[in-house]
Amino acid sequence: MSFSSQSFSQEIVRALTECGYEKLTPIQQQAIPQARRGHDILANAQTGTGKTAAFSLPIIQKICDNPKPNSRFNVRALILAPTRELAAQIAKNIEDYTKYVPVSVAAIYGGTKMGTQEKKLEQGLDILVATPGRLIEHMELNNVSLANLEFLVFDEADRMLDMGFIADMRTIMGDIRSQPQTMLFSATFSSQMNKLANEILRKPKRISVSPENATADTVAHVVYPVDQERKRELLSELIGKKNWQQVLVFVNYKETANELVKELKLDGIKAVLCHGDKAQSARRRALDEFKEGKARVMVATEVAARGLDIQGLPHVVNYDMPFLAEDYVHRIGRTGRAGQKGHAVSFVSRDEELTLVQVENLIQQRIRRIQLAGYEPANRDALLTKMHTKPAFKDRRGRQNNPTAQSDAERRVRLHRAIKNRAKITKLKK
Repeated sequence: MSFSSQSFSQEIVRALTECGYEKLTPIQQQAIPQARRGHDILANAQTGTGKTAAFSLPIIQKICDNPKPNSRFNVRALILAPTRELAAQIAKNIEDYTKYVPVSVAAIYGGTKMGTQEKKLEQGLDILVATPGRLIEHMELNNVSLANLEFLVFDEADRMLDMGFIADMRTIMGDIRSQPQTMLFSATFSSQMNKLANEILRKPKRISVSPENATADTVAHVVYPVDQERKRELLSELIGKKNWQQVLVFVNYKETANELVKELKLDGIKAVLCHGDKAQSARRRALDEFKEGKARVMVATEVAARGLDIQGLPHVVNYDMPFLAEDYVHRIGRTGRAGQKGHAVSFVSRDEELTLVQVENLIQQRIRRIQLAGYEPANRDALLTKMHTKPAFKDRRGRQNNPTAQSDAERRVRLHRAIKNRAKITKLKK
């Protein structure tokens, strides 16, 4: 089914053709006709399925069919997204779709200057893409009016709930005086999500293109059982031996991300960082370097699990298993997009085995285990045997030590700590 079959204008079809869009994806086939008819929509769709076009194209066409002069601070369509990266990506896509039609688009999110955003809002906009927190800041300063809103979209609404935006979402909805056509898109559904949908949607058309909480069929999942302290070594070995050229690595903590990037660089692997402590400009530069192939690895926390659109990303690695099984779906949604093949790798220590079981139950699939020689997880019996069979001696401080039982990673960590401590001592002496 082609886009021209949906009665989109020639200008929109021309822009979509230049974007490389040929046929409608399943979510687009189901959502676009219902949205064109003005129905509220509750859609379950994974990332990479074409949902941005599914909700934005009907809005663009309706704005073109019913043009209105922009009035000061007024917004006709509002699209809410949980992260800066996702908001920026949605706005970029819509700008591409509206290349040949007079539709104004802007994105506002944290990490950029309020003044610059205020100037865009003051002119009035057809379509505004925003993160909840930054939008509320502008609302409090009377920089934006939602009184005459015609279209409202919640993209990746489940993520907004996970990030604690429910109060912000209600604040925003409380400022809307009209009854906009509302569309809610989510990769996963929960009781809280269903409750929210009942609050904001009116007789919605429910659309689902895949089983709830499922992952794309194009993604191959594998698990490497490994001790936590050996994960960095294993990552470097896989990248080197398998010649992985573009790898997105997810960790749970910013400190882990910082340390891992340093370690990878010591191994000769160019890596960049993407986490909440980095300025928006720095995160954008890191993403650009990663996309352009200047960096082989991007290490990210959960903040980047949504919104990153990296064309043809081949590998995603869960260096740490996510705290919530649902986040596994969001993380690996960065690969295997738009029908392309993807590779999802998870490093699982003994403490993370329960999370792995929860993930498998969620996606209704047993993930293949690969035990790489030399990286077998230690167990108590093996460790005790090892301690008894290798001679121990006392170091200068009289502590029991066993140098042969130390891994290269342990020695490297201790060396780094010693260097850092020496630097601190030198600084204090100065």
